[in-house]
Amino acid sequence: MLHLVQVVKKGLLGKSVVRLLARERTDESWTLVQDGETLEIEAGNYGEGVLLVLDLNAKKQVVNLSDARDWVLKLVTQYLGQGITPDFLKREADRAEQWRQSLTLQSQDLARRTVELETRREQIQALEEKLKREKRLLQSMATQLKTRAKEQLDRE
Repeated sequence: MLHLVQVVKKGLLGKSVVRLLARERTDESWTLVQDGETLEIEAGNYGEGVLLVLDLNAKKQVVNLSDARDWVLKLVTQYLGQGITPDFLKREADRAEQWRQSLTLQSQDLARRTVELETRREQIQALEEKLKREKRLLQSMATQLKTRAKEQLDRE
C-alpha cells in the first residue's frame, strides 16, 4: 500500500525515521494519517524534511521507496493543472447526487405508470371478454328469435 511520508530524523547507517502523512485506500483515493505514526526505514541519502512515496506490504516492510517529487508533479499536472480542485470535485459530486435523485424519481414515476398501464390493460381485456360473452348471448338470443319467428310463420 502506498504512503506519503516525510523524513523526520536521519539516523545512523542509512536508517531514517519517517512520519506517515497519507495512505492510499483500496479505491485509489487517499486519506490523511492523523496519529503521526512513524517508522524506521532504510532511506538512503534522503535528508530531513524530504517527502517520499513509500510502498509498504501488510507487515509494514518497505517494498519500494522513491522521491515524491515526480509523484507530486504528476498530481499537479493531472488534477490541478486541469482545474480539478476540491471545490470542483464537491460541485461535481453534488451534481451527480442531484442526477441520481432525479433518475430515481423518474424511475419511480415510470414504474408507477407501468403499473397503471398494466392495470388498464387488464381492465380492457376484462371488458373485451365481457363484450364477447354479451355478443355471444345476443347472437344466441337473435338465433332463438329467428327460430321462433320462423316457427310462428310456419304455423300460420
